[in-house]
Amino acid sequence: MLKYLNTDIVFQEVPDETSLAINITGCPCRCPGCHSPYLWADTGLRLDANAIDCLMAEYGESITCVCFMGGDSAPHEVSTLAAYLHRHYPRHKVAWYSGRQYIPLTVDKQQFDYIKVGPYIAHLGSLKSPHGNQHMLKRQPDGSFADITARFHSR
Repeated sequence: MLKYLNTDIVFQEVPDETSLAINITGCPCRCPGCHSPYLWADTGLRLDANAIDCLMAEYGESITCVCFMGGDSAPHEVSTLAAYLHRHYPRHKVAWYSGRQYIPLTVDKQQFDYIKVGPYIAHLGSLKSPHGNQHMLKRQPDGSFADITARFHSR
């Protein structure tokens, strides 16, 4: 079961989008140097379709994208919620920040408009570093994903 601790409206995580970042707890990655180690604990509120509906009722008019921050403990549940968002809130984009190097084959990547992959490795830096291992991918009209990581390098 996915749980989340808090949310925030953010402007830098997904290019050209005003995103509702949902901070998912229970992160199994535990990257050394993680900026959010408080998300390692299995705590918070249940994140399901009802929670999404409540969040969208509160923030839906103010955002263009919902960004799942984490969820690597249950990637299939993140994918299911992304599909729910696309069905019920089709004008909103859906993004996922995963700490995994690769998205599991059991996840339907087509449910996401953006996917950030890669664990945080301190000496390589964050997504903003031109030498980093993290990559931001954007779904293209043909269903393929283009690497748009360079858009973060000038920030």
